[in-house]
Amino acid sequence: MIMGMQGGITVHRPYQGRLFAVEIVNRGAVSREVVRHPGAVLIVPCLEGDRLALVHNYRVAVNQRLWELPAGTLEPGERPDLAAARELEEETGYRASVITHLGDFYTSPGFCDELMRVFTAQELEFVGQRLEPHEDIEVGVVTVDEAMAMIDDGRIIDGKTIAALYLWMRRR
Repeated sequence: MIMGMQGGITVHRPYQGRLFAVEIVNRGAVSREVVRHPGAVLIVPCLEGDRLALVHNYRVAVNQRLWELPAGTLEPGERPDLAAARELEEETGYRASVITHLGDFYTSPGFCDELMRVFTAQELEFVGQRLEPHEDIEVGVVTVDEAMAMIDDGRIIDGKTIAALYLWMRRR
């Protein structure tokens, strides 16, 4: 499907999925494949005693379980802070009294426009996970020092988690 031409740029959308689209963007002699993503949220769940809640999440793309901070895709028209509260409860089982926006970053701007919005969640109460049928997520609670050690020794290799923990550590 040709999306149009504007200012010497043509866009062709060969794929439109449930979650994202792939476009081929031609700008003169340069052609790029771009993933169009609705954006996502990532949450740093802060528990008492300098502890964090992580999720051990099975990821089909890499065929393994990864230690991550909870995260999820924005629904159409959904406010990021409400998405953060929803994803936190669904994935970890914790409900936060305080959700604070920490910052934003692009996950892979070389080929994707996904903007990750990072939030902290505080004053947490455990209410139970509400996983979607396809999700395979276990929750782990670690100290901040343990989380940093997990990055150092390669147990945390998820880029968005590493970036968000760095952002959180610099601003806490």
